[in-house]
Amino acid sequence: MPHLLLIDDDSKLTTPLRSSFERAGYNVSVAPDGHTGLSKALIENPDVIVLDVMMPGLDGWTVCKAIRERSPVPIIMLTALDDSTDRIRGLDLGADDYLVKPFGFQELHAHVKAMLRRVQLTTQPMTASRLRSGQIEMNIQTHEVKRGGNLVALRQKEYDILLLLMTNAERVVKRDELFDRIWGTDWLGDTRTLDVHMSWLRTKLEDDPAHPVYLQTVRGVGYHFATLVETDYV
Repeated sequence: MPHLLLIDDDSKLTTPLRSSFERAGYNVSVAPDGHTGLSKALIENPDVIVLDVMMPGLDGWTVCKAIRERSPVPIIMLTALDDSTDRIRGLDLGADDYLVKPFGFQELHAHVKAMLRRVQLTTQPMTASRLRSGQIEMNIQTHEVKRGGNLVALRQKEYDILLLLMTNAERVVKRDELFDRIWGTDWLGDTRTLDVHMSWLRTKLEDDPAHPVYLQTVRGVGYHFATLVETDYV
């Protein structure tokens, strides 16, 4: 089920749009302002974002630029101004498509479907073999982790956590997802075990574990691998 994020302060538009896309089989999230939209975009990892330009506080231009710096998610911008200058500005900031209000719901559906098809066509069926970020290098084929060229001995759970975070570096990984993926959905133990494992990882991988550069906490949400990850494929 594709996940669509609508960022628009006009509830008279977003309420029927949400219903329309949910009937079409989408999982839909709605953000009523730019600050909430940016947060949802980075935490929820949607498949497509529909973003209004004119919003109070954080406008659509700023939100688009901030999202594009962290994520390749397709962004369709909405504007009431049919102005080529606005279109160029949006595309320059990283928007993938542009739609002028008022528009028909079926037209937006068509644009969203086109974005999803484009993503599917450009996704290459390759397997990651090595992940690199700063001093950290992870060889997925040999299960070796190096820091500054030196091998680091990791417990299996530490390795699994690091792999999950590095392969999802564009988003915050929620605590519940970490437990489900690493310990299993039937885990009934102490939830603090995750924090203990993160502390061990930081001790082994960070220059200053108290002020981590790579493995950062997003309070109340989860953890985030905060630096750019380069991937080698086979």
